Amino acid sequence: MNTRILAVLGIGTVLLAVGTAIAAERTVTLAVDNMYCSACPYTVKQSLAKVTGVDEAAVSYEKKTAIVTYDDQKTTVAALTAATTNAGYPSHPIDAPAAVK
Repeated sequence: MNTRILAVLGIGTVLLAVGTAIAAERTVTLAVDNMYCSACPYTVKQSLAKVTGVDEAAVSYEKKTAIVTYDDQKTTVAALTAATTNAGYPSHPIDAPAAVK
């Protein structure tokens, strides 16, 4: 009986480790439209922060970009661009999402 319990716990641990290994933290740079004042980046950052899975967002008024670090198991680039668009700032990726090491 104890051997079965240990086997089940071992399999469960392996499955949890595999699930964690598959998930990756990614970073994408978004080009953000309609930022016309120095307060706009605050709104863009807040819209991104509300997306589940976003770890960090750095928004530049000067460059009209947002660099977003997110968990690709919890959100997508499409959800990020939808969040900024819904806040009045349409965006699109200007680079492919990269895995963060």
